[in-house]
Amino acid sequence: MKKIHRVVALILAALMAISLMTTAFAATDSAPIIDPGKKASLNIYKYDITTAGKDGAWDAESYVSTGLHDGAVTDKLSKYAIQGVEFTYLRVADIAMNNEQVDGQRQVGVLYGFDSSERSNAALSAIDLTTADAHKTDNGINYFTSDMLNNKLAAALAANATTVKNEIEAAVKNGGVAMPETDAAGHTSASGMELGLYLVVETRVPENVTSTCNPFFVSLPMTTIDGAAWNYDVTVCPKNQTGNPTLDKTVRESKNSTGKNNGSLTDITDGYAHTATASVGDTVDYQVISTLPTITSKASSLSEYTYVDTLSKGIKYNKNDVVIEFFKDAGCTDKIATWAENSGKFAVAYDDAANTMTIRMTDTGLSEINEETTVYTDSVKCGYSDCTMRISYAATLTADAKMGDTDNPNEVELTWRRTNNTYFDTLKDCCHVYTYGVDVLKRFSDNGGNMKNVKFRLHNDTDDCYIIADLKDGIYYAKGITSKKSDATTFIPNSSGHIVVKGLEDDAYSLTEIATDKGYVLLKDAVKIVIKTAESGQCEKCGAELLTASATVNGKDVTMTDGNAIVPLTVINNPGFDLPKTGGYGTWMFTIGGVVLLGAAAFIVIRSRKHKNEQ
Repeated sequence: MKKIHRVVALILAALMAISLMTTAFAATDSAPIIDPGKKASLNIYKYDITTAGKDGAWDAESYVSTGLHDGAVTDKLSKYAIQGVEFTYLRVADIAMNNEQVDGQRQVGVLYGFDSSERSNAALSAIDLTTADAHKTDNGINYFTSDMLNNKLAAALAANATTVKNEIEAAVKNGGVAMPETDAAGHTSASGMELGLYLVVETRVPENVTSTCNPFFVSLPMTTIDGAAWNYDVTVCPKNQTGNPTLDKTVRESKNSTGKNNGSLTDITDGYAHTATASVGDTVDYQVISTLPTITSKASSLSEYTYVDTLSKGIKYNKNDVVIEFFKDAGCTDKIATWAENSGKFAVAYDDAANTMTIRMTDTGLSEINEETTVYTDSVKCGYSDCTMRISYAATLTADAKMGDTDNPNEVELTWRRTNNTYFDTLKDCCHVYTYGVDVLKRFSDNGGNMKNVKFRLHNDTDDCYIIADLKDGIYYAKGITSKKSDATTFIPNSSGHIVVKGLEDDAYSLTEIATDKGYVLLKDAVKIVIKTAESGQCEKCGAELLTASATVNGKDVTMTDGNAIVPLTVINNPGFDLPKTGGYGTWMFTIGGVVLLGAAAFIVIRSRKHKNEQ
C-alpha cells in the first residue's frame, strides 16, 4: 500500500507542477501519505516579468516549478516586485483516493471530487467541464483526474481566454477568499487552509499590470518534485506582464484659419507637432493621442481614464467640439469608433478660472473600452485593448497670449487606474504655441506732419491674406484675416508715433503705407517683414524642440525686442518738393497788362479831346 501511495504522490506532483511557477524551500512532511489533520498555506510572489525579461533577470527556461520557496530567486527578482495585486482562492474539490476494478484489474489513483454546489458548477462550466468528463460519479460527486482538469483549463483559455478568465474570476469571487494585496516585496499569503484542490485567480491589479495571469489549480498539499514528501506550504510565482499607456499632445494652426494645413482634420501627420506659431484670433487644433493599455479580463479592466488639459492664459477653448476616435493602428487610419460629446460615453467639464478642460470616460464609455467584442478575434484581448484613442478639440489664440521665445505651453495629464482603487498612475505631455508682433515707429524728417493722417495696411504674404485687428490701449491685436483689401484693418500711429501689432505668426508680411500727411511723400514700396523661427533647446517635460525667433526687414537682419517677440522698424516720410508759384506770376502779368491797357485808353481819350479842341 505504501508503494501505491508513493506512486500516486509522484503523479500528483508532476501534474500540479505544470500550472505553477515556483521556487526554493518550504516546510515539508516526510510522511508518504497526506495527514488529514494538518492545515496548509499558500504563498504567492508577483514580479514584473516584462521588465525582468528585458533586463535579463528572468529566463523561464531556467526556473523549475517546485512549489518550494527559493530565497535566491526572490532576492534576484525583488526589484521587480509588483505591489497591490489581489488574489482570490476557492476550494473546489476534495483530494480523494480511487480504488476500482477495471478490466479485471484493481486500479488505485488520485481523483478530485467536485460536489454539485453552485460554486463548483460555475467553475466547471467556465472551462466546459461536464459530468461526461468525470472519471466517475458517486453519491452526487463528480471525480476528475488532474489530466482532465489541466487539459480542460488549458483548452478553454486557448479558445477564448478573456471570456473564460472573466467567468472563472466571477465564480471564484462568489464565495472565495480574497488574500491580502501583495506587499512591497510582491508577496501575499494565506494560512490555516483546509486541504483540497483550489482554483486561484487575480481579482484586483494595480494600474501597471497589463495582463493578469491565467487562473490556475493548486493542490494543498502537493507532492514535492522529488516525489518523496508532501509540501503543505506551497509557493507559486504566477507571471504578469506590465506596461503603461502612452500619451502625446500635439498642435497645429487650424486649416480653417489661414489655409496652411489643407489636409484632413483627422490626419495626425497633417501639420501637427509639439510646437506651432499662430496669430491672435487664429484657431489652433489640438490632438491628444493615447495608446490604451492591454485588457485581458475584468481584473485588468480600466476603472478610470481621465484627461485634464490645461491651456495657457492666452488660449481659450472652443467649447463643445470635443471628438474622441478609436483606431486599431497607431497611425490612426483603421477607425473602430467615433464618440461625440453628446454620446454619453465621456463627460467634459471646463474651469474658466484655471483654463482647464477635464475629459472623463463615463461608466458607459469604460464599459465599451473594457468589453467591446468586435475588435479582436484572437480571444486573448478584449475591448479596445492596445488600441489608439485620439481626442480632437480646438482653441483660439487671444490677446493675452505671451509673445516671442516666452511661449504658451499647453499641458495634458492622463490619470488611469485598473481594478485596484489604491493604485493609479499619471502621464503628462505638453505642446507649445508661439506668436510675435511688429512695432512701426512713424517719423517725419522735418519733425512736422500730423500722425493722424498716416495710414498703413498689413498683408500676410505667406498666406495671401490681410490682417484684421482690434485697437486696445494704443496697441493693435490681430484677431483674424480677410482676403478682401477693403476689409483689412487700417493701422494709424498712436500719439507717440507707434503702430504696435501683436499676435502674428512666423510668416512673411508686407507693410504698405496707403496715406500720409499732405506735403509728404508716401513710401515707394511696401516694407517687407519676415519673421522666422528655429529650434533651440528642448522642453524638459515633453522633450519637444523649442523655438527662437529672428527677423528681417527688406532683407536685412534686425534685432527683435522683448524676448525675440517684436520686430522694430522706423518709417520716415520726407516733405515733397516746392513747385513754381504759377498762380501768383500769372496774376502779376495780368495786372501789368491791365495797367498798360488802361494807360493806352487814357492816352487815346486825351489825344482825341485835344485834337477836337484844336479844330
